[in-house]
Amino acid sequence: MTAIDTLLSEYWPHIAFLTSLCIGAVAAVHAAMTKTDVRAAIGWVGVILLSPFFGALFYIIAGINRVRKDQISQQRDAALKEYGASTTQTITSVSQYSAPQFESLKILGDTIGHFPLLIGNRATMLQSGDETYPAMLKAIEQARHSIVLQSYIFDHDSEGIKLAEALERAQNRGVQIRVLIDAVGSKYSRPPMIRTLRKKKIPCALFMTNPLGMRMPYANLRSHRKILVVDGEIGFTGGMNIRAGFVKAIAGSKATRDTHFCFEGPIVAQLMAVFAHDWRFTTREILPVDEWCSKQWATTNGSVPARGIRSGPDRNIGSNHSMLLGAFAVAQSHIRIQSPYFLPDITLLGAIATAARRGIQVDIVLPGENNLRLVSYAMMAQIDQVIKSGCRVWLNQDTFNHSKLITVDNAWSYIGSSNIDPRSLRLNFELDVEMYDRNLAQQISAQIDHEISHSQRLTIDQLQAIPFVKKLRNKIIWLASPYL
Repeated sequence: MTAIDTLLSEYWPHIAFLTSLCIGAVAAVHAAMTKTDVRAAIGWVGVILLSPFFGALFYIIAGINRVRKDQISQQRDAALKEYGASTTQTITSVSQYSAPQFESLKILGDTIGHFPLLIGNRATMLQSGDETYPAMLKAIEQARHSIVLQSYIFDHDSEGIKLAEALERAQNRGVQIRVLIDAVGSKYSRPPMIRTLRKKKIPCALFMTNPLGMRMPYANLRSHRKILVVDGEIGFTGGMNIRAGFVKAIAGSKATRDTHFCFEGPIVAQLMAVFAHDWRFTTREILPVDEWCSKQWATTNGSVPARGIRSGPDRNIGSNHSMLLGAFAVAQSHIRIQSPYFLPDITLLGAIATAARRGIQVDIVLPGENNLRLVSYAMMAQIDQVIKSGCRVWLNQDTFNHSKLITVDNAWSYIGSSNIDPRSLRLNFELDVEMYDRNLAQQISAQIDHEISHSQRLTIDQLQAIPFVKKLRNKIIWLASPYL
């Protein structure tokens, strides 16, 4: 036995301890120096100190933002300048379309959104897969030049196959196609749709491939965006993935409900710019604006001022969060919120509570039965904070609704892929749209009010009646809410 073998056999516990201590110290310093949220920094440092080796390993897997902010921002800026040059129908005042109190909100969007607010758009609200998928299929079948499609989940089921076959037919007609699916979302179905698309030789890619190869539904840095742009003229976005479960004819009485939107007008160029950036970041391929972005929208007889709001764990971190704070601050009469996952941070909770205490009527509509049980438990652990401030919280008694809708004063609306939870507000790449249009806001408000008419109001008495064991369970899970 050599001296090294003797040393290792006698002192391996000490060596292991010192090694784990060094690894833990490096990880703790990294967390303290790179995290911008003090609660996240404290949480990660605490986990690492409790278990220097395994805590550091967990931090490496789930805690480090691997997206290079400088690189991704440079690529985004290039894409925005190129595509933004074709969007000239900007608007300086929103009062005639919306309400005077939203002038300051427009300035906020100008500051953090990087996209201009554009007039001349037409927005059509689509209900679940029953209306959305046929509209998407029709647009794909009529495509002449180009199609881009981005989704968090693109299931290999009856609806996904219909879209894949329509894309194949379009490609056979000579249409240029690009499809981008999130690497984690791709694993929600077997076999993954990406295999089918590759067999059909449709250009496609996975966003941020997971090195561990696992599904990991709570993994960070996911592209949660949903985009379809056809010929650069018509665009679809919202909160709905591509899954047969959204179609009532297939899922029956248990079909998941959602709301998607079809846009025509200059905002389509913004949707295309977001896709072009994500595609370039993933594949390094540049999509030239003159080939992928039409100017036919200039003749659209739309009147909706709209702007895309991109957010993600890069330079745009917190853009959606800031827009919501601004909207709640200028509200004068009514805030309506519909979200499947409602876990606002302390800042948003304070803004919502303050609005209610100012006399603003705040209605929050949540699912009575959630598809993510852990998230539902965490929601119930903190929902009393908004109820005590005077907000009305409603639990819908119909089937699960995945819609993400917000209206303020029946004059401003906010739709898209963002949930009101830490994952959407800090960890995912999201795409939302703000619209300054009374008619559209009233239409969305009416839909939320319809949900309220089929809901049960949640009260403090009901929360207090929950058994202690369940309250404790909810609070324990709530402690992990930043990572749900």
